[in-house]
Amino acid sequence: MKKICILIPTFNEAKTIGQIIRDLKRLSLAAYVVDDGSADESASISEREGAVVMRHPRNMGKGAALRTGFERILRDGFDAVLVMDGDGQHTIEDVERFIKEEEYIGADMIIGNRMLETSAMPRHRVVTNKFMSGVISRLSGQYVPDTQCGFRLIKREVLQKVKLESSNYEIESEMILLAARERFTIESLPIKTVYRDEKSRINPLVDTLRFIMLMAKILCRR
Repeated sequence: MKKICILIPTFNEAKTIGQIIRDLKRLSLAAYVVDDGSADESASISEREGAVVMRHPRNMGKGAALRTGFERILRDGFDAVLVMDGDGQHTIEDVERFIKEEEYIGADMIIGNRMLETSAMPRHRVVTNKFMSGVISRLSGQYVPDTQCGFRLIKREVLQKVKLESSNYEIESEMILLAARERFTIESLPIKTVYRDEKSRINPLVDTLRFIMLMAKILCRR
């Protein structure tokens, strides 16, 4: 059986992070939390609940938080990592499904798919996600219906092979494109997303521009 841990990039998630870690402990899963410059008690709560905590002194972006977490997880010898959000949008039942799916299909990366039920998702995010997913699927040569979903399981070999450079949300696209270039297999898993009253930190204009810049950089590398 593979040694799998959970990575949670966190920014001001004191209201939800403790319960997430407690739920993971009931599944006997190690939780790694990267506190990305939170102004609240996210880091101290995570430590109190038994997570391995890494801290950024200031907010550096989700991509930077993921890269910090991946580096530590590789050093600690895990075979795979499941990345999930710290705001309570992802369910513990889907965590179990990811792990079972990895055992069953053996893909190098498994990405959550929220696009089968989008009634609760803001309309502009649905349109943007479908556009980006179409572009990335075409460039990667693998169909990925929800490329912007951060809930994903990644094998050690992928993290060792690809060189991630992004510091913000575009890292999720970068990861797919670079993994596909190295001929890693990517599959999707339908998931449930729990939308709350929180405001999304994704800026449609800024993050779309970052996406375009990422595409240009990767195409130039080719």
